[in-house]
Amino acid sequence: MRTLDEVRATLQIAKLKEEDLQAVTHCLSFGENASSGDYGLLELDDALCRHIEAGKSLTIRGDKDEHAVLCSEDKTYDLKIADTSNLLLFVPGCRTPDQLGDHPQLPQLVHAQIWGYASSYWELRHQRPKLKKLKKLLMESPYSGPPVGTEEEAPENKYTMEGFLERIQASREEIEAHLQKIHACEIDGYWRILDFDYDLKLLGHVTQLVDSESWSFSRVPLRTCLEELGPLEPTAMIEHCLNCYGRRSDTEEGEVAYALDEDKVCRAMAQMLLQNAVKFNLSEFQEVWQQSVPEGMGTRLDQLRGLALVDRNSRPETISLLRVEDLPEETMERFNALFSMREKWTQDDIEPYIQDLCGEKQTTGALLTKHARSSMQNGVKVYNSRRPVAT
Repeated sequence: MRTLDEVRATLQIAKLKEEDLQAVTHCLSFGENASSGDYGLLELDDALCRHIEAGKSLTIRGDKDEHAVLCSEDKTYDLKIADTSNLLLFVPGCRTPDQLGDHPQLPQLVHAQIWGYASSYWELRHQRPKLKKLKKLLMESPYSGPPVGTEEEAPENKYTMEGFLERIQASREEIEAHLQKIHACEIDGYWRILDFDYDLKLLGHVTQLVDSESWSFSRVPLRTCLEELGPLEPTAMIEHCLNCYGRRSDTEEGEVAYALDEDKVCRAMAQMLLQNAVKFNLSEFQEVWQQSVPEGMGTRLDQLRGLALVDRNSRPETISLLRVEDLPEETMERFNALFSMREKWTQDDIEPYIQDLCGEKQTTGALLTKHARSSMQNGVKVYNSRRPVAT
């Protein structure tokens, strides 16, 4: 153990004045079992520090073939190792000047033992959750309605929330939000996604009942729906359909009612039409589409953002199914896929397919500036790839 005299002698050799330094000197020594393999360092921002200090946990997620991510309750972070030229020491007994309380006037020695050391640390960067795999798992066993007769569903390929948390690189809140977005529901303890045809069947029952009862689309009573349609389908599925395609509210009479969302209903009918054709004559599609939706609802092409792509350059003009959820999750791969389909894009056309790639406070314009090159074509700004497109 060093003494104060030895510390003063070292300061003289280093040509440092004692009065220019803190009064407390820490003397460090390596513990018997100090090593670089027992500890790891994680750099946290203020929000994550408060998260840990509150007694909450952080979880590292990823399969063997995936790059690991770290998740809190509501956010996902990319994990990367950052090397440092300085050796980082783990010294539990070390105190910073602000932890010393009243600053001592007389020189003091504090002996602290080094428990471990490292030359790198884990750096965190907030990133978008990787949720494409979630729908892929759900599509292994889509729900097509209750079993018929004595038929029973096989328990394989069904997932609980705990199962998703083990396999999906996202926080619980992000997973729950995405399950709601893709119209998944919990059935007998397992999360399921409805087969699209069955989803449309339920929606058809609801819209036909609205028409037969001459109800307003803005006021569809839940209780009557369940009573009328209960003999046809499970009441839980009818209510799930109303939650997916409507907005719930309480009436003055204390009843629960739903306002059907015109855009969501029209979008579902458009997907039904487009999924059976490679390309559709645009004018013919618009006519058939309007005829397929419930009377009183109006169809508009802007309802199909992120679902269908219109080709204004073909003669006649065409429309085809292109769902944003079917495109790659990674930014570079997404742009490569888009520019493989079409060499030049207007901002209005490409925006729905890159909106979900934007990070915090990032705009689609900034994303296009980074990954695409702009030019003018017939007075309209268009974007093409900055890099050779891989085929």
